[in-house]
Amino acid sequence: MAMKNLKATARATSGKGAARELRRQGNIPAVIYGGGEAPMPITLDYKTAHKLIYAGHFLTTLFEIDVDGTKVRAIPRDYQMDPVKDFPLHVDFLRLKEGQKIKVEVPVHVINQDASPGVKRGGTVNIVLHAVEMLVPAEAIPEALEVDLKGIEINHSIHISAIKLPEGCKPVDKDDFTVVTIVPPSGMKDEDAAPAAAEAAPAAPAKK
Repeated sequence: MAMKNLKATARATSGKGAARELRRQGNIPAVIYGGGEAPMPITLDYKTAHKLIYAGHFLTTLFEIDVDGTKVRAIPRDYQMDPVKDFPLHVDFLRLKEGQKIKVEVPVHVINQDASPGVKRGGTVNIVLHAVEMLVPAEAIPEALEVDLKGIEINHSIHISAIKLPEGCKPVDKDDFTVVTIVPPSGMKDEDAAPAAAEAAPAAPAKK
């Protein structure tokens, strides 16, 4: 994922009163923390921040933040929204060092549904996990994990071990957890689904 540029200005004041005044001026208070350095309070342009948040993938986007000429690499870790009007109130950024790995929620994308015999027979794609928490290089945050349904039958489950992971990335959970399953259509008897599942399974080696 490409790094994006973001303009910001340093702010000397803090507290609820100062934050409200910033918002009245069309700005949003934010802070950059971590990396063994002191927190850096900053101000973001409201329209820019609003657009970035609603564009999607905000929490997995790497930014080079230009703070009055000083450039800081950081990733958003959290943001607060107004509970009534649903506009951004504050953003927290994590400062990143070269070669650092971070934990992010990587979305799950399902591909080749039309090539799944289970789906063709009326099965439903059940996405057990819509995102997987992963440890990834800050410079190479994957946009998604692709789950290929080609050849997948009803009652078949796809585990994380069967998914090709981007280089340098690994799940935080060390178990072989389920990501996607093909669920039988309502009314299909177990014995109807069993032959298809058996056909999809590899044949056992012949005994010598």
